[in-house]
Amino acid sequence: MQYFVAVAEERNFTRAAERLHVAQPGVSAQIRRLERELGQELLDRSGRAVRLTEVGAVVLPYARAALAAVDGARAAVDELTGLLHGHVAVGTVTSHHVDLPGLLAEFHDAHPAVDITLSEATSDALMEDLRTGRLDAAIVSVGAGAPPGLEFIVVDDQPVVAAVGPDHELAVHEVVSLDTLRGRPLISLPHGTGLRARLDEACAAAGFTPQIAFEASKPEVLAQLAVRGLGAAILPGAYAESLAGQLRTVRIDPPALRGRLVFAWRADGPRSPASRALLDRARAMLHAAP
Repeated sequence: MQYFVAVAEERNFTRAAERLHVAQPGVSAQIRRLERELGQELLDRSGRAVRLTEVGAVVLPYARAALAAVDGARAAVDELTGLLHGHVAVGTVTSHHVDLPGLLAEFHDAHPAVDITLSEATSDALMEDLRTGRLDAAIVSVGAGAPPGLEFIVVDDQPVVAAVGPDHELAVHEVVSLDTLRGRPLISLPHGTGLRARLDEACAAAGFTPQIAFEASKPEVLAQLAVRGLGAAILPGAYAESLAGQLRTVRIDPPALRGRLVFAWRADGPRSPASRALLDRARAMLHAAP
């Protein structure tokens, strides 16, 4: 079942074998054995990417639950004997000011037997991985509402602004309406990121689609494009203000755009003692932060 879940998630036998640190033929053989026991094929191997069959899609949640039950039994024994083992998976967006390395280092010092993995992706991808159980916690960007299926601690809440070079036509303004950006070349993070979602939501409500001239995954690249006069960069307010010597910060209002950075986890709570311990430590650190 562990091999089946790995192949289903990786959609590739070779990557699944690398993830499990076993030989690829062994993975194939064990899944064939599981299929014989169940009397049905679980995986469609006909394409370049391995896909779940209809039966496989039904079996996958049960396989995950079975593995979680085994981990839970081991964890229960460890808790009774004063030990903490297991694995925690954490995700994060590219740019933020949270001391995530410090949090993970403190957790590792307190629980050296727990394996920790860290991955980086867009907010949309990270939130989906939280809901499906591939991640235990993640730092993501969200809007005003609560993302379905998740709980979180707000770690940052600031305006979303337009940042322009000193020669840009908007540089003479301290504040402009969102409609002022209609038809103007904008520089933005790609789809799936929190800032882009806030921009797209606001523009859709105003009845237009933003004209995105340039996309980049890092705010510093957006800023440099704006410095060179290629458009107005949509950036977090604090970051834009830090570049006051190069860029002019123009507030957007109405409507006032805001972005929140949060430390999030599944609403039904972490499954393992290790992930619960990480969440407890994160809560303590974030609530204590100034």
